[in-house]
Amino acid sequence: MSNSTYKIIELVGTSSSSWENAATNAIETASKSLKDLRVAEITKLDLKIENGKVTAYRARVNLSFKYEKE
Repeated sequence: MSNSTYKIIELVGTSSSSWENAATNAIETASKSLKDLRVAEITKLDLKIENGKVTAYRARVNLSFKYEKE
């Protein structure tokens, strides 16, 4: 096993239907521009409320990916 370095970034995903979809949206969006995604950790869940109704689910995600030297 070789030595590796990983970078961790924080993302916020949103969804009108669920926290799971919010987290999935964050990861799928990040995967379009980042390579070697490794681990995602959900650090916070919250809701957006308008006129007494939930209008959005939000998931804060710490996402790690392998850091490559250029």
